[in-house]
Amino acid sequence: MLLREERTLAQRARLALWFAAIFTPGVVFRLVNKSYSALDLALEGSLLAGITGGYVCGWFTGMMIAIPEMFAGEVVSLPFLAVVGIIGGLLRDIASDKEDIWRISPISVNVSGIFHHRRELRSALYHLFFSFAVVITELLRQVLGTVFSPRLFTIARFNDTPLLIFLVSASTYFCVTLPLKVWNNTRNEAKLEEQERLLIQARLEALASQINPHFLFNTLNSVSSLIRLNPEQARVMIMRLSRIMRGRLRNQDHFTPLRDELAFIEDYLSIELVRFGDKLQVVKHIDPATLDMLVPSMLLQPLIENSIKHGISSKIDGGTVTIRTAHGANGRLSIEVEDDGVGIGEAELAGILNKGIGVSNVKERLKVLYNQDYRMLIDSQPGRGTRIEIEVPGTQLGNQASLAAVS
Repeated sequence: MLLREERTLAQRARLALWFAAIFTPGVVFRLVNKSYSALDLALEGSLLAGITGGYVCGWFTGMMIAIPEMFAGEVVSLPFLAVVGIIGGLLRDIASDKEDIWRISPISVNVSGIFHHRRELRSALYHLFFSFAVVITELLRQVLGTVFSPRLFTIARFNDTPLLIFLVSASTYFCVTLPLKVWNNTRNEAKLEEQERLLIQARLEALASQINPHFLFNTLNSVSSLIRLNPEQARVMIMRLSRIMRGRLRNQDHFTPLRDELAFIEDYLSIELVRFGDKLQVVKHIDPATLDMLVPSMLLQPLIENSIKHGISSKIDGGTVTIRTAHGANGRLSIEVEDDGVGIGEAELAGILNKGIGVSNVKERLKVLYNQDYRMLIDSQPGRGTRIEIEVPGTQLGNQASLAAVS
């Protein structure tokens, strides 16, 4: 709430309550204890509320903080702190760039910016005006505290020693600017996290856009080979392809339940079975406990496509693709895609994860989605087939908090 730039009226009221909850206890302690006045940060809290939340937030915060003081007889506090909150809102509004508010530093003012281009000039002048406004607001309290004593609390009065007036004014300045500096650090961290999330999102979308045309291109090649030889089968393949693509368009999430992924594979294999007929056999060993677990979308299709294209299609008598899933004792999900095709030579196997689109795309998406918390192994022997094993965290459908930032 604090780091937002735009807020509804209800959100501003909630932010004001948040400020009041932080700063009112110091006022109450000062009124009850009467020995440690420095805990009363009513002026600073009202200013901060206005600076970060605007007029309504600052005005409302000032009035709420002043309620205990009103009951203690300090009746000037309520209108004064309400005005202070409005002053904070004014300081927020006159900033030509809201980023200038967060660039406020408690130990330096960007005076050098005055001698640079126009944007830095405006920023430097705003920082100077901001600093003077905070100090003048404190001096105004000291003047009014002298005139309306004891109906308005102030640590220093205008007739005190210049050193005390200076020290109190300086402490007020630091009490306003230090929180802005701390909150800005948190804000920068949040912005970096958001930028990182957006980069991951863009990277995943790029990978997804790479695999979808690849799948479509290969399927259309299969359809084109059937148009002259068997138009009826070509028509069936186009209908199934249309159903697959419609399902992909409806679901744009990066994660999907394994149940849906297997349904997608069923449609894909129905196309491949039209092409290969009895040469292709598919065997599934699916653990029912894994069906509601979340997996990356289109995880299996590139692996099965590779098994068929590079393993089974090269065998004269065809072969079998086996799909296995298991729910491990450690709560992780294990998926295997195995074929009894021609296999991969040792030299080619060493670089298979870094070339082509299918397997390398799957590996890259697993790396982006799970960082290092995944395992992908490829075991192959020429003439005996290939086995690809993937192990990922077993996130259940309905428990997606850890994946929501990416999806």
